[in-house]
Amino acid sequence: MPLCSNPHIDVKVYPGEREVAHMRIGELSERTGTSRRLLRYYEEQGLIVAGRGPNGYRDYAEPTVDRVIQVRGLLDAGLPTRIIKQILPCLDKPRTIYFPDATPEMIATLEAERDRMTRRAECLLRNRDAITEYLAAVREYDSAVG
Repeated sequence: MPLCSNPHIDVKVYPGEREVAHMRIGELSERTGTSRRLLRYYEEQGLIVAGRGPNGYRDYAEPTVDRVIQVRGLLDAGLPTRIIKQILPCLDKPRTIYFPDATPEMIATLEAERDRMTRRAECLLRNRDAITEYLAAVREYDSAVG
């Protein structure tokens, strides 16, 4: 059960209004750099949703591109899909946080993951700054020599 509730919003498209862009799995794969196999896995896990066209092909709405990128980022950060599924609704706006499902174990897991992400982000920032300093020194040297 998700940590946040995410009520569905029905959107009606009337004649003359612009419809939401849709894409097949190949385009979603190309736009997100995610294999088709992984996209099908994300769908099986309930991380993304695909409609079905009359021909049975998967049909993805435009916002799915951002959702896949979010999922990949959370996976790269080390979160398992079962936790990602629970926190994804919290990333939507507007959002209403749903507290009853937040068990002490879930809170402890999320705190540990958040702290690990913070340490990783700090390390990445230090590395970025070191590369920036190195590039500045190389450019300064090149301009003095050249």
